[in-house]
Amino acid sequence: MMKTATIAALIGSASAFAPAQTGKASTALNAEMSKSVPFLLNPPKTDGLIGSVGFDPISFSENFDIKWLQEAEIKHGRVSMLATAGFMAQQFVSFPMFADIHVDDSNLAPAAVGISGMLQIVLFAGAEEWRTNKGNITMENMFADTDRVPGDFGFDPLNKLKGKSEAEIADMKLKELKNGRLAMLAIGGMIHHNFIFGEALF
Repeated sequence: MMKTATIAALIGSASAFAPAQTGKASTALNAEMSKSVPFLLNPPKTDGLIGSVGFDPISFSENFDIKWLQEAEIKHGRVSMLATAGFMAQQFVSFPMFADIHVDDSNLAPAAVGISGMLQIVLFAGAEEWRTNKGNITMENMFADTDRVPGDFGFDPLNKLKGKSEAEIADMKLKELKNGRLAMLAIGGMIHHNFIFGEALF
């Protein structure tokens, strides 16, 4: 009896030094980590997308249509590029018909223009969104046509894409994305600069 108890105790002690069970733990350790946020897992649904660096800390790509997310980023980038240029130009340039409502601080421009002017912008943008998407403007139906490429509305008046190879087109799309991302940060910084300091940008 004493021998049996001793052997059982030794086996129990030895088991503490046995290799731990792998499985989920090893899967997590072998998972690819994000290039841009190394302490987070790489979002697999963004793999292969132009401009993807594995940045999706809130896991939007796991919960929303990836094409809808791509188009949202492209559109926000394009609007921000225009907004950044406009924010700076507005301080120095005014159309003659608006000379009497000119303000140096671009944050004050919406109030100077008034609600009617702002509503015109919203209505025009909404109408253009409706036209370019043929009435499909919700996340559920915007990409009902599976062949539709996010951000591609056939707008190329200068024929910049004409005669370009797939690689060259992809490079141009990457440049647009990077400039758009920078512009989104820039316009946010400009607005907050004027708001915090209460003065014009320059």
